[in-house]
Amino acid sequence: MLKRIRVEDVRLGMFIHGFAGSWLDHPFWRNRFLLDDPQDLARIRASAVREVWIDVAQGADVEPLAPVVAQADTGSDVPTVEVTPTAQRDVAPTSQAEELKRAARLLQSARNAIVDMFQDARMGRAIDREVMRAVADDVADSVTRNGGALISLARLKTADDYTYLHSVAVCALIVALARQLGLSDAQARAAGFAGLLHDIGKADIPLEVLNKPGKLTDAEFAIVREHPRKGWERLRAAGIDDETALDVCLHHHERMDGKGYPDGLAGEQISLVARMGAVCDVYDAITSNRPYKAGWDPAESLKRMASWHGHFDNRVFQAFVRSLGIYPVGSLVLLSNGRLAVVTEQSPSSLLKPIVKTVFSTRSGERVVPERIDLSAPGCTVTVVQREDPARWKIPDLDEIWSGIPGLRREYA
Repeated sequence: MLKRIRVEDVRLGMFIHGFAGSWLDHPFWRNRFLLDDPQDLARIRASAVREVWIDVAQGADVEPLAPVVAQADTGSDVPTVEVTPTAQRDVAPTSQAEELKRAARLLQSARNAIVDMFQDARMGRAIDREVMRAVADDVADSVTRNGGALISLARLKTADDYTYLHSVAVCALIVALARQLGLSDAQARAAGFAGLLHDIGKADIPLEVLNKPGKLTDAEFAIVREHPRKGWERLRAAGIDDETALDVCLHHHERMDGKGYPDGLAGEQISLVARMGAVCDVYDAITSNRPYKAGWDPAESLKRMASWHGHFDNRVFQAFVRSLGIYPVGSLVLLSNGRLAVVTEQSPSSLLKPIVKTVFSTRSGERVVPERIDLSAPGCTVTVVQREDPARWKIPDLDEIWSGIPGLRREYA
């Protein structure tokens, strides 16, 4: 028998079956466990969660006088966590600055969940589907509130965090792309869940190969090429029969010209969502710091991807560019007034006229006090002349300036 009770009535010896509320509101990555540690009890009571589900068949019951909010027969299919209907989710639009603060917390929490998932996979334990769906939904909510915040922060992952935060970044990118393509909310969230799980097969790659700081040998690359199929097998073994997740996991390395892997599919043989996954996977990979190279600038990355004929679906790629902007957040650009500026937000009226903050005067050769300029504002005569390579200018606090988050730094080669 499952019972939903207040956190004030939780005590040691109970079997926690789930938390009522968002996974971000509590500090645990597993929904089901025997509560036998006083520190865990204290963490539950100190969290934002106000009610939990307990399974009295596997642990202690509530005290006789304690109120029970709800109960259900465990013989029925009771969900491990409550899924909040989209209409009730926190998806009201927010400012870039506000969402960046929330996104920073979400990234850290999501990273921990993905680390747990990979560790479980390497140890042969099952993937916690409910936690992964909760993570994907919260990422989708963030993208809905403000499309650029989480995507921009996720790009700044360290080389050590790449494997884990790459999954979160692809989740966010594919949700934004799905919305740009006009897919439904349900389809966008399904794509996000798929993006979160797309690289689980990398749990089967030896760490010395996965984190190798140099070029892979042919034998090592052959091992890496197995990760889509290994991931597909892992998802199936975990009881995840979501066709979108399985498809993206297996086919996110296919190419439109048929030169991808593992099946060498071409053109329309590749599903729309797998084509979306391919674009998002590559973009995050080339813009992120890796053990063997520094990430490319966002605008430069889009330029290079556009030149890779036969690799991507052109319609999907163009939609992807529209979802990010010609000059994605974090791009360094030269303005017509001779100043360098970093892109902070996209303008809803023009892909070529983003909102920027000035950082340097090329005429005086000196730093300037950051000034926010909306290049699309009526009467604004300043325009973007060209993108600039951050590695050339080596402005150490560039990411701190566009994000407004103190101490946020990124090394450029």
